[in-house]
Amino acid sequence: MRNVKRIAVALVLFVAATGFVSAQSKVAHINVQQLLSDMPEMKAAQAELKKLQETYRADIQSSMKELQNKLTQYQNEATSKTNEENEQRAVELQGFERNIQEAEQAAMQEMQKKQQELFAPISDKAKAAIEKVAAAQGFDYVIDASPGLSLIVAKGKDLLPEVKKELGF
Repeated sequence: MRNVKRIAVALVLFVAATGFVSAQSKVAHINVQQLLSDMPEMKAAQAELKKLQETYRADIQSSMKELQNKLTQYQNEATSKTNEENEQRAVELQGFERNIQEAEQAAMQEMQKKQQELFAPISDKAKAAIEKVAAAQGFDYVIDASPGLSLIVAKGKDLLPEVKKELGF
């Protein structure tokens, strides 16, 4: 959802960068965050990301369980081993733990990459639909009305229903 907010902010900045609203300009607003979350493609992308996340989580939990089993085994056998063997086992466990941490970091990076891959075309599609509807209705500016952004009063035309219709849902 953080990327959805980033996309929304980028859309606001894009609209703001095109110039200042003059008294004669036609202005509309749309909750881009809501639009994106309502899009069937976004729901499918989120489901795909969740499935990938569960796969990574299961792999990491399996590795953690294996580490815990080795730790228990080594602790139980520690009295029958030499100090040198126990030190080697401790180094082995630290290496195993480091590998798990690296796997977690790699999984997070892969998730972010996949999220960007999946969300970029959806965002582009939404932006194109917003631009098409705004142009068809003669609006000069469309402001993002997503919660948490700078729009305080939204008395103008809300394009959300028309954009949803344009996108076919």
